[in-house]
Amino acid sequence: MIVVTDRISAFDVVLPNAIPYKGAVLTALSLFWFDFLKDVVPNHLISTDVDTYPAPLPSYRDQLEGRSMLVVRADVFPIECVARGYLVGSGWKEYQQTGEVCGVRLPAGLRESDKLSEPIFTPATKAETGHDINISEREMADLIGEDVTRELKELTLTLYSRASEFADSRGIIIADTKFEFGLKDGKVILVDEALTPDSSRFWPRESYQPGRGQQSFDKQYLRDYLETVTWDKQPPGPNLPETVIARTSEKYLEAYRLLTGHSIADWGLRIADSRTTA
Repeated sequence: MIVVTDRISAFDVVLPNAIPYKGAVLTALSLFWFDFLKDVVPNHLISTDVDTYPAPLPSYRDQLEGRSMLVVRADVFPIECVARGYLVGSGWKEYQQTGEVCGVRLPAGLRESDKLSEPIFTPATKAETGHDINISEREMADLIGEDVTRELKELTLTLYSRASEFADSRGIIIADTKFEFGLKDGKVILVDEALTPDSSRFWPRESYQPGRGQQSFDKQYLRDYLETVTWDKQPPGPNLPETVIARTSEKYLEAYRLLTGHSIADWGLRIADSRTTA
């Protein structure tokens, strides 16, 4: 059982405030992409219908509806599989220092937010505590094996390409995203969430301009705000102003609407008020 609350993290710290509808957006958008990409790779989803959940879960409908998934258990690879189509974030920082991103040599003279000539695969370790660490493809192969590394890389880039092409038709650039995979009955499946504002950078195509940071439909807005306050990026996180909470929620809801053509209300589910959901 995966339950997505409205709590949000930034710089690996869970913040004290909830973001209204965040859990609903991440769940609904993951379901959209699971269906859209099911011909590429199977996924872990069993059901989101609370009535089909085993007892006593249906009695917690007010907390589960619209923000939960019943899924198969898988042996998850300890790797975050990242696809980057644009030079931004930690990739941009590394490129400035070394001219590479996770061992991938890039051309000289690239600017922040430049589109890469082709998407690159840049894995990271899944840290139990602290920050995930970017690693090279070679290091990934040393951890989980050559064959499965090759398979996960191919899946990651194919999923990213398919999703990016669709999102572009809806006016959104997917600058980068991360996937997680596991083994079920010896076969690779997609697990966790997929192509959400928490696991991806979504930029409005109409305002895209390389050479600077971009407007976004993801939690980069929240990160940018936190960079303006006095905080050492260690727990506990600072309380967020109501305006930042509301604007972050609006960005998540807008990402869902633009990508799917629907609003969360179209789901027809009774979603618990996130301001009272832990």
